[in-house]
Amino acid sequence: MDLRETMKALCSECGPSGFEGPVAAKARQLIEPLCDETWIDKMGNVVGVRRCGRKNARKVLITAHLDEIGLIVTGHEDGFLRFGKIGGVDPRMLPDRELTILTDPPLFGVVAALPPHVMSAEDKEKTIPIEDLRIDIGCSQKTAQKLVPVGTPISFRKDNYSLGEHFYCGTSLDDRSCFAACMYAMELLQGRTLDCDVYIMGATVEETDSVGALTGSYAIDPDLCLVADVCQAKTTDGGPANKDIELGKGPSVTVGANCQPHITEHVVAVAEKHRIPYQLSGTGGNTHTDAWPMQITSKGFNVQLLSLPNRYMHTPIEVVDVRDIEWLGELMAAVIAEPGKEEYAC
Repeated sequence: MDLRETMKALCSECGPSGFEGPVAAKARQLIEPLCDETWIDKMGNVVGVRRCGRKNARKVLITAHLDEIGLIVTGHEDGFLRFGKIGGVDPRMLPDRELTILTDPPLFGVVAALPPHVMSAEDKEKTIPIEDLRIDIGCSQKTAQKLVPVGTPISFRKDNYSLGEHFYCGTSLDDRSCFAACMYAMELLQGRTLDCDVYIMGATVEETDSVGALTGSYAIDPDLCLVADVCQAKTTDGGPANKDIELGKGPSVTVGANCQPHITEHVVAVAEKHRIPYQLSGTGGNTHTDAWPMQITSKGFNVQLLSLPNRYMHTPIEVVDVRDIEWLGELMAAVIAEPGKEEYAC
């Protein structure tokens, strides 16, 4: 699998939370050769399964979310669009930003911004609230109202490319780079004899409230869930929260309340056995990922969060290391192929 080409195929599709149709269709197309059956459920989750052929076999679920942050039209003003955010959008990055308005056909738009030489010194130091920003689509008020109804979703303009030898940069790498890792794990398991049915799920609506993962995992009822999501990677200007996890040193294995300790111990042991690079991340409570609600869905599931280091998260220029994606896929495949104890023991 060419991971760069896979990420480009996934990340080129628009899919803000609640509007994942195009990327869901692409994801289903990509996983079909790796699965015995694929489908899209009521919440829009993309699901595939590779069956081992054993009656009442264990079920293992590997999952990453397909949705992305975005914007939504809330009104019109003199031909400009008022808008709100979908997910964790930082208003500091919005002025001058290029956008795709998801009409049929899509429209190009830009977030209006004053040039710096006409701004006061005081205004230059302020972050403009989202409610005070507008999107310019080059239309009159009448045309804007006709072409772009209230409720139209908006995506950041797509651009994805290699950065240096090992890095990959662009939009929607949170979390489609992790879905690419899940696909790579499924590819590595091809031809291997397993004692479990392996499910892969591209979940929806993670950036708002994780209802896709919650309902999707409930329907599958897995014995083990391996949840892949990005985490903050070290940057030169980063604060204390992102000084420890680095690009190019392997996926992060989360230790904490959101992951049962016996599962974490097994994952670490498998990584050590196969010499797969990994990093450890301690989280006392909510990981703010799909792993959190999935852990207590139904009767409760065995959950392990595996995180991919990512610079500049929730921007259109996220950066990941392709080697980390490979190692993440290898680790998931190895854990599936070598099951551990899945009953809690004190």
